[in-house]
Amino acid sequence: MVSDVVRVQKKEGDCFTSFEFDLTYPEFCKAVREFAEPGSQEHRKYPYLLRGLTIDRPNHVFWAADITYVRLWQGFVYLVAIMDWHSRYVLSWSLSNTLDAHFCIEALREALAIGKPQIFNTDQGSQFTSDGFTGVLKGLGIAISMDGRGRVFDNIFVERLWRSVKYEEVYLKDYGTVDEAGQNLACYFHLYNYERLHQSLGYLTPAEAYFGYEADFSCSASHSADSLGMAKATI
Repeated sequence: MVSDVVRVQKKEGDCFTSFEFDLTYPEFCKAVREFAEPGSQEHRKYPYLLRGLTIDRPNHVFWAADITYVRLWQGFVYLVAIMDWHSRYVLSWSLSNTLDAHFCIEALREALAIGKPQIFNTDQGSQFTSDGFTGVLKGLGIAISMDGRGRVFDNIFVERLWRSVKYEEVYLKDYGTVDEAGQNLACYFHLYNYERLHQSLGYLTPAEAYFGYEADFSCSASHSADSLGMAKATI
């Protein structure tokens, strides 16, 4: 999986060999290996339910949930986002300094406070296959769909989101702290949801496409971190 991460960084403009990446981000690579070791965590296999499916309305599918990393002056944090596929609306997002499932479950609960999909699609990462994450979905009768391994295009919309976040926000700001990253990302996701027009949506914003009316909320600079050092914010 570390090699997969390196390929993602090359695609996004950070060119590393696997060896260079290990040297540059040793803690990241160690955490990735712990969560990606083959056979280390057995989980139920879920089918990919979106093949041939026409997504023509909000809340039909929450597409998708995914995790990326955000560079800081010293180190990095992990960023998860949950997006409605039809509208491109980012329902929730969260930052964490660890790769456990907790911050993903919190983001999921926050997204479900806004709406409820028929199908929820993710990759097969251990955070999304954990009993805690899948248990929330099963408890609400939401069908679980998962990408096939190595099928990057199954997750294309959130990959595009990550590219926008990295090139339009993260790489331009060079955050010093987790709190600074959270405050700036809160403003970025507000701009993405409520101000940016999408040609594919008929020049509506994601919020307009999701809610069906023009919505505007001011960008809050408030940000909190719990005792474990995990920072999170939700649009």
